[in-house]
Amino acid sequence: MSGVKFDLKPMTEKPTRRYRKGSKYDPILDEFMEEEDDLVEVHVEDKNGNYLRTQLNKRIEARKMKGVKVSVINNLCYLEKT
Repeated sequence: MSGVKFDLKPMTEKPTRRYRKGSKYDPILDEFMEEEDDLVEVHVEDKNGNYLRTQLNKRIEARKMKGVKVSVINNLCYLEKT
């Protein structure tokens, strides 16, 4: 029988989960809201448009932002003030 090395440590309680405050995508939304432009193309190195849309939509929902729309056309991500 092949052995697997392991350790068991007695615990009194499970640790609480740590949540990250904010996101690395928050500065994109902050800068967009500060600008006067109503429509911008968003490009992040090594990330495609659909991935960006998902991440930005999660942040918009978490921050309860109104009047901001994210869309993808031809794999390019756009932010729009509505």
